[in-house]
Amino acid sequence: MSATPDKYILLARDLNKSYTQRSGRFGFGSTKVKALDGVNVSLRAGSTLAVVGESGSGKSTLARCLLQLQPLDSGEVIFQGNNLAGLSGSALRQERRHLQMIFQDPFASLNPRMKVRDIVAEGLVIHEVGTAKEQQDKVVQMLERVGLSAADMNKYPHQFSGGQRQRIGIARALVLQPKVVVCDEPVSALDVSIQAQILLLLKSLQQEMELSYIFISHDLRVVRHIADDIAVMYKGRIVEQGKVESIYNTPTQDYTRNLLNSIPGRKSLAA
Repeated sequence: MSATPDKYILLARDLNKSYTQRSGRFGFGSTKVKALDGVNVSLRAGSTLAVVGESGSGKSTLARCLLQLQPLDSGEVIFQGNNLAGLSGSALRQERRHLQMIFQDPFASLNPRMKVRDIVAEGLVIHEVGTAKEQQDKVVQMLERVGLSAADMNKYPHQFSGGQRQRIGIARALVLQPKVVVCDEPVSALDVSIQAQILLLLKSLQQEMELSYIFISHDLRVVRHIADDIAVMYKGRIVEQGKVESIYNTPTQDYTRNLLNSIPGRKSLAA
């Protein structure tokens, strides 16, 4: 496998993923649904690629397949010269240390029975990074970087607001100092005022830690404030890709225009 070109940190080539769905009056039949249909995306080092589309377009499936949390039917995910789809066991686990995920729902993604220190330290423990004391120090440092404090380590998730819980989720994802972070609708469950705070935090951390983001969202208002490039998904396919301003000002596809025209208060784009 040839190495990933310098300007790209992650390349996905011809990704395909299908699910079997029960059908018929009593559920005895089945149909195949293509969640990913020949998807190609590329992420430049230090940048943010937003993947946008309506619910069911395949965005979250793409996110999970990029991290090999779900197996692909076919295709390649090239990271640091390695095809992740061809790795398993310890080799895949080693690469996953550099690829982390921030989940959509800060209420569901944190184990309510675990203290914050254990939630954030989980990746360090799994990957055997440092001594117990070094792990605790890293947890404190990461909590402070996301706007929380050392005193929060001994609390449980239910003791925090939604925005604070998402900060814990961000700390958990970044404590391993990954290179690529997949953000799967990370602000969609939050109030608008809190969304802005989390987006600013993500941008600040990206600069400080030299992170590359894949930002999954259905909301084009949100991605304009964080993305450098946009890939528009529809029914498992990428129908349009480009720079943020190009997509917003001169989209080429009717589907993209419809998404943009649905933004409240935005002047409609003619076909």
